[in-house]
Amino acid sequence: MNSAILVVGPSWVGDMVMAQSLFRALKAKAPDTLIDVLAPGWSLPLLERMPEVRAGLEMPLGHGRLELGRRWKLGRSLRGRYRQAILLPNSWKSAIVPWAARIPLRTGWLGEMRYGLLNDIRKLDKTVLTMTVQRFVALAEAPDYAGVPPVLPPKLAVKSEDVQQALAALQLDKPPGQPLLALCPGAEYGDAKRWPAAHYGGLARRYVENGWQVWLFGSDKDRPVCDNIAAGGGCENLAGRTTMAQAVDLLSLADAVVSNDSGLMHVAAALERPLVAVYGSSDPGFTPPLNARHEVLSLGLECSPCFRRECPLGHLRCLQDISIDQVQASLEKVAGQSER
Repeated sequence: MNSAILVVGPSWVGDMVMAQSLFRALKAKAPDTLIDVLAPGWSLPLLERMPEVRAGLEMPLGHGRLELGRRWKLGRSLRGRYRQAILLPNSWKSAIVPWAARIPLRTGWLGEMRYGLLNDIRKLDKTVLTMTVQRFVALAEAPDYAGVPPVLPPKLAVKSEDVQQALAALQLDKPPGQPLLALCPGAEYGDAKRWPAAHYGGLARRYVENGWQVWLFGSDKDRPVCDNIAAGGGCENLAGRTTMAQAVDLLSLADAVVSNDSGLMHVAAALERPLVAVYGSSDPGFTPPLNARHEVLSLGLECSPCFRRECPLGHLRCLQDISIDQVQASLEKVAGQSER
């Protein structure tokens, strides 16, 4: 009997990391299950670091009929290979490949009215499944909320040779006796999820003065913010300089991480790094870090979480009022040592 499952993965870094909890649940239920993941090309390095995944398949992207035609063609090429498809996105487009592949069982939340495209449609009760990762993991079981398996946290597997190659490629050194603080000051969603650059800069200076290395991580879009932080001196600015694979491998070296609620926050958690996660407009109860050693900082103001990209009130107090001292105290707690 075909034991292979095709999972259609999400489009955000953090969600893709959390999807590993679904893969772990599927493997715990049936260890012989073969899991392939259809996902955007940028996510393939993440999937390569998930032992539960046999292969990552690149989802065709684009616009209009050309994109739909590519997805239909890919689906036809996959016929006969899978017994089930599990869809994590809620869009109707995400259901085209499994439908064209004629996969017998096509499972997912109702989403964008996907009657016909899916034949195992679940109706989400957000009051029962309050976290994104729970909604992913629930799709591993029959449509009975009482049978939702426990959430096994994501665990990315990094190879030492890949770490060494990343260090060499970026001309970096991580001396054994010098601790490393990783800062992730970006957030793809918007400014209302970003702890101020000036705060990050002040924190970085404290740790540099106390003998730490400080590396700044982010995408090319985060480069201006990281440039401002690095201007204070002593930081290695890696924003826009690493591939996704290199960012994951280098983050695995960190002795502590401070991050906004972002994809890199979930990567750091899945690498089991001591982590301080700073929340502004988003809800730490909805997408929390899932590792054991973390501290969440959220002020819980009356106006938050608002889930807006920009502060609708113009003051951004939910992030501005989180002090450097608070973040450092949380860092000391998760890292198990004082740096003052």
